[in-house]
Amino acid sequence: MEETNLRAKTLRLLRSAGGAWLALALLLAVCALTSAPFRNPQNLLNIVRQSSYGGIVALGMTFVIVSGGIDLSVGSLFALSGVCALLAGAALPASWPPALSFAVACAAGLAAGLAGGALNGALVAAGGLPPFIATLGTYSIFRSLSLYLADSGTLPATNPLFGRIGGGAPLGIPAPVLALLALTALLDVALALTPFGRHALATGASERVARFSGIRVGRVRFLGYLLTGGLCALSALLFAGRLESISSSNAGLLYELDAIAAVIIGGAAMSGGRGTLRGTLAGVLVLGVVTNILDLWGVNVSLQGCVKGAVIVISVLVQRNARDSRAG
Repeated sequence: MEETNLRAKTLRLLRSAGGAWLALALLLAVCALTSAPFRNPQNLLNIVRQSSYGGIVALGMTFVIVSGGIDLSVGSLFALSGVCALLAGAALPASWPPALSFAVACAAGLAAGLAGGALNGALVAAGGLPPFIATLGTYSIFRSLSLYLADSGTLPATNPLFGRIGGGAPLGIPAPVLALLALTALLDVALALTPFGRHALATGASERVARFSGIRVGRVRFLGYLLTGGLCALSALLFAGRLESISSSNAGLLYELDAIAAVIIGGAAMSGGRGTLRGTLAGVLVLGVVTNILDLWGVNVSLQGCVKGAVIVISVLVQRNARDSRAG
């Protein structure tokens, strides 16, 4: 009996946010012991900064997944938002003050992200399409639009404020990292304590029960996709500022895989109804550390996707075993 209880407690830990942070701590210890360059503070800072762009997207994905959905279009929407922002900035008269041009460009990028999120939400909530099918379709639509608008090329950020914001480091911490941490804290509270967050969790746990409880399931899911679209745009603006450009073909590539993996590693249930933003943050950092140490170990870049795929499979298997143990 004691052995069974210990196994059940271990499985519950592994599928929780605490388990994700424990996994991160163990991973950091292994990496630090096996690679001297990994221990360099600048390398650790680079890991967090490089992970922050996809991490911001993963925060939105958390709301989608806990409400019982999925979004395969986030990488394409990331690229489209960045392209729209830089195109808008380049189209404005040179006589305009840089601050005003920057504000208009950011507004255009955010509008594109929100519009894409609203389209996903409408297809799922109002159109009744399965989330996988709806976002698989918009995945192609958004990427094609970004390629068309940018002539399949890379757009430069003509406004110097992009570089100052995206490449800035208040208090020595890169702006994207500050944004990721602030958003994680804010949205984690929102998921746990606000009606929208509780309704998202209830919808993912049981759509039928949620409807009988008076929850507007369609509205909840629509807002989840809308939030994700806005976060894709925000991340794209920070990314464009860091590189002072955006590639219509490569920007956001495979972000959907990384976002889903981070959410699942963080302890969220793929079927919905459970998840935290702090767990997702741990998942983001786990993936960032894994990518970095594989590079330092000299593992072929082409094989790194195998590791991420294996992490997703293992995480889902752990969740299933925990659920089966609880049911038994």
